[in-house]
Amino acid sequence: MAVSASTPATHSGWAVGTPGPIDAGPLERVRRETPAPGPGELLLRVEACGVCRTDLHLAEGDLVPHRPSAIPGHETVGRVEAVGEGVSLFRVGDRAGGAWLRGTCGSCAYCRAGRENLCPRSIYTGWDADGGFAETAVVPEAFAYRLPEDRDPALLAPLLCAGIIGFRALRRSALPEGGRLGIYGFGASAHLAAQVALAEGATVHVLTRSARARALALELGAASAGGAYDRAPEPLDSAILFAPVGDLVPVALEALDRSGTLAVAGIHLSDIPVLNYQRHLFQERNLRSVTSNTRRDGRDFLNLAERVGIRVTVSPYPLSRADRALADLAADRVNGAAVLVPG
Repeated sequence: MAVSASTPATHSGWAVGTPGPIDAGPLERVRRETPAPGPGELLLRVEACGVCRTDLHLAEGDLVPHRPSAIPGHETVGRVEAVGEGVSLFRVGDRAGGAWLRGTCGSCAYCRAGRENLCPRSIYTGWDADGGFAETAVVPEAFAYRLPEDRDPALLAPLLCAGIIGFRALRRSALPEGGRLGIYGFGASAHLAAQVALAEGATVHVLTRSARARALALELGAASAGGAYDRAPEPLDSAILFAPVGDLVPVALEALDRSGTLAVAGIHLSDIPVLNYQRHLFQERNLRSVTSNTRRDGRDFLNLAERVGIRVTVSPYPLSRADRALADLAADRVNGAAVLVPG
């Protein structure tokens, strides 16, 4: 095992203690022995870790914990501190990124068909294994991404989940060339997916409750920005629901033109009200979910982001204020993406 001489014996971070409302303090400060990378694994010295709404769902118990006292965080950018046996693509000192999807079986029908995001034995960073809300993190080489050496790590971190999932949601929305896209909720994923759609020639309408988010949407080039429950200014070919609010599903479906598609991007959604077939689904309107991502999604998005110059808007927090970052995310006080940085 190759190891940097500076690898610490212990590291600090945050773990989910007893899941519950964020104001009740479900995150707990922890200090643990620095893990050694196993075969095919990288140990990263964390440079930045994005704060995702999935981390909030895990902390508050909307997602049932897969293991006790797990360290959340799955948008991890870091420098390789050590490599395990068999690692061939990365060396100590390289920059690498770890994302939500951490492992799949590789042999089931879904994996063989290129749909590894649906693998029944898939595992996830921050849920099944410790993530990046810490000074160091272990990432499987097979699921790591090589990242640009000359970029600010805080601007790279949100690309690893917010960007990748937003990209998959955009593709799931079946947006036609030059189409009209509605985006409901405008946080980390949405502000990146919107830029991809705009770069590909779409007209984008944003509907969200945050005035700051509406201002950012217009600044990035959206044609309009209104309240979450407002009527879109024109019929939509496609829509993406990023807000975890089931009440918005019928609102977005009703805004679709004939044969339009709504993609629901979140891993968790509050209950959807009863739908009216004529108002919400007739005329071949489509309702789709989005489940995780494939590694190909990740590679395709990161290449596209580099090519079109995606602008990442971040609100940085020191690692010591991870609890505050989650509280601000829950209260819609974050502009763009929250990112934890050392110090």
